[in-house]
Amino acid sequence: MAEYDRAGELKAFDETKAGVKGLLDAGVTQIPHIFYRAPEENHLRASSAGQTKFSIPVIDLGGLFDDSIRRNEIVKKVREASETWGFFQIVNHGIPVGVLEEMKDGVKRFHEQDTEVKKQFFTRDASKPVIYNSNFDLYSAPSTNWRDTVTFQMAPNPPKPEDLPEVSRDIVIEYSKQVMKVGDLLFELLSEALGLNRNHLKDIDCAEGVGVLCHYYPACPQPELTLGTSKHTDLSFVTVLLQDHIGGLQVLYDNHWIDIPYEPGALVVNIGDLLQLISNDKFKSGEHRVLANGAGPRISVATFFFTAMIQTSRLYGPIKELLSEANPPKYRETTVREYYAVFQGKGLGGTSALANFKI
Repeated sequence: MAEYDRAGELKAFDETKAGVKGLLDAGVTQIPHIFYRAPEENHLRASSAGQTKFSIPVIDLGGLFDDSIRRNEIVKKVREASETWGFFQIVNHGIPVGVLEEMKDGVKRFHEQDTEVKKQFFTRDASKPVIYNSNFDLYSAPSTNWRDTVTFQMAPNPPKPEDLPEVSRDIVIEYSKQVMKVGDLLFELLSEALGLNRNHLKDIDCAEGVGVLCHYYPACPQPELTLGTSKHTDLSFVTVLLQDHIGGLQVLYDNHWIDIPYEPGALVVNIGDLLQLISNDKFKSGEHRVLANGAGPRISVATFFFTAMIQTSRLYGPIKELLSEANPPKYRETTVREYYAVFQGKGLGGTSALANFKI
């Protein structure tokens, strides 16, 4: 590829405040060079030969409260998925399908409203309650992803309703309330799966901070040249993802990219770096990515459970109850804020930030 002024093109793209959707609205038929994916991503695209051999676990939470035998079965499935895949889907999680569908519609409405209205939420200040932009790591990542995002910081200090965009205000409040209940339940199951007291992870504030990232992946004129989201792991304790029918989400498993299919009414759950760190590698933060697509727009809503946006001095290291002579700590203690700073500095598409915290 001929040399080009990457820094200049990134700045020009960012200053439009119109995101990837703005490029399509302007009629582009060829994607700008900033979106060409990094060379190391290329050889992996065709490596989904394992698709037929592997499929991501789907865990039915129905009957969870009926009896201890059923609960133990569910905990066992959560443990196995968290140790091997770092990913699983959940059904019968308690959020009505109508709420899931309206949330996807609300995200679409936000991204497809008049650009001038959207621009009032445009910022790269991560402390704002509402953040609209394209690529949080625009200036640090090796390649730019074909997606726009609006993020809502919903806990522990939720925005005032009037600070939320009018087109999606009510559903963002309702969905956030419901997905936080799911998060609480997941932290109970994950605590039990680690052999800990049911409330252990909640008691150390894993569920305290909640960011809701609403992604919009416009149809791409040259999907083979770019990615919707580069290969990465999440920095959260846990991420709960609502995705639509378009598809494209893949997890790296046994050196194959495995599709995570759309299941109506299901939510995708994945272990984040911080849970891998405090579980001392017992649970795995799964590498994943999103392919660009000629169809679209693809809508997804990723709820991150972690506390980077609030000042807290709480230190997180491998949980003492999980350690022994045979299983010494593999990571040093860190604050979530410090971990977040390292993650932000690296951007997506590189190596995991966990390597920086190894003992």
